[in-house]
Amino acid sequence: MSTDDKNRALAAAILPLVGGPANVTSVAHCMTRLRLGLRDRSLVQDQALRALPAVMGVVEDDTYQIVLGPGTVARVTPEFEALLAGARGAAAARPAPTARELADRGAALKAARKARNATPFKLFLRRIANVFVPLIPALIGCGIIAGLNGLLVNLGWLPGLTPALAAVASGFMALIAVFVGHNTAKEFGGTPVLGGAVASVIVFAGVAKVEVFGRTLSPGQGGVLGALGAAVLAVYVEKWCRRWVPEALDVLVTPALTVLVSGLVTVFGLMYAAGEVSQAIGDAANRLLAHAGAGAGLVLGGLFLPLVMLGLHQALIPLHTTLIEQQGHTVLLPILAMAGAGQVGAAMAVHLRLPRNGSIRRTIRSALPAGFLGVGEPLIYGVSLPLGRPFVTACVGGAFGGGFVGLFNMLGDEIGSTAIGPSGWALFPLLDGNKGLGETVAIYAGGLLVGYAAGFLATYFFGFSKEMLEEFDVDTEQGTEQAPGRPTGQATEPATEPAPGTPPVTAEP
Repeated sequence: MSTDDKNRALAAAILPLVGGPANVTSVAHCMTRLRLGLRDRSLVQDQALRALPAVMGVVEDDTYQIVLGPGTVARVTPEFEALLAGARGAAAARPAPTARELADRGAALKAARKARNATPFKLFLRRIANVFVPLIPALIGCGIIAGLNGLLVNLGWLPGLTPALAAVASGFMALIAVFVGHNTAKEFGGTPVLGGAVASVIVFAGVAKVEVFGRTLSPGQGGVLGALGAAVLAVYVEKWCRRWVPEALDVLVTPALTVLVSGLVTVFGLMYAAGEVSQAIGDAANRLLAHAGAGAGLVLGGLFLPLVMLGLHQALIPLHTTLIEQQGHTVLLPILAMAGAGQVGAAMAVHLRLPRNGSIRRTIRSALPAGFLGVGEPLIYGVSLPLGRPFVTACVGGAFGGGFVGLFNMLGDEIGSTAIGPSGWALFPLLDGNKGLGETVAIYAGGLLVGYAAGFLATYFFGFSKEMLEEFDVDTEQGTEQAPGRPTGQATEPATEPAPGTPPVTAEP
């Protein structure tokens, strides 16, 4: 069977198990998950889904998320969408639903919304993540080019090419405020181009002629935080205009008032305020690692996986972006990446401690390559979290790895990443520091090794009780590829992840 046929077959197998075409309201995917909006959650056959060989786990959040792994999900999603389109095309000729049927659907949607564990704070963080996650591919691409250019400059190679590479790598960051404004307006229900127009004021060179509170503004002051605030303000101004401006004048008055009011507030207030906040964030991160690097690294590396499970990691995305914009790299990401190292070490220990459980061992072997590259979802939802204790010991591994990297930051060896998104081994091309590339790479690699070792040892010696070994270290039926779990079948817990593209539940935010 060809790869296309396998992807089509997997999509066809998933569709009826999530309630069929009529039950699917939206389809999206991130790096490892197929994300589905569902009308009626009760129609989903969870156990049958988990039993599919290619499914590594399921997560229920604001969308129903099926973990397929990197690469696979990007190929299965178009096939799934094609099946939906075909089924809905065939259904178009059917009679319209009755009023009773529509009422039943509405009741199901209302019940589903009430059943979701979504606090206003988490919903706000998801919206912020939706603003920044689409920018990650550009951040990664430009970050890698910046790293390559820095290497060429240090080696003295291709002097005629390096200025061009610097321009290519820096162009996006110079205008990132415009993209943030565009995405913010889109996410909060405004006109995207108006959000971008207002945010573009922040990077316009002419603001250098404006004086606020006795200080002259500088282009880029306030950065992404200023752009975020400016675009949100633009959305509220635009919505006010839509309500009160006569329809005949709307096309002229609404855009003009939106840009004028929001732009003036941005220039005379938001740029200054956001600039002060951005500077404070950078200073706080530097002071934290300079004076308490080992302790801070221990806490950040150890708590990152639980933060991911609670959805609170999304609050770090604008912080990373602010640090990259301000300092050229984020010193937080290499520390947080150690959580993935602890997860890999824990999985290795589970593989060794359960020699007779072929199902779990096969899951680990298939997920480890992605884990080494920083994609931790398959190991988290397929192995450590369902087992319980190994998830805690994985956090211990992350804490030791984070403490190692934080210690060197405290000693003056600043370790940063020029982009957010990748983790694990995939972060090597994006590393940046103040002591040369070789030393930076060596410290980060040392942190990974410490995380692997600590996660392995903690899991091997403390990750299993006697009862757990009796329950899980048993022969399993060949060919069964379900995630480990308790007899109740609850193999996963609800968890939150960045919006599509977010960077996934990995050791990065």
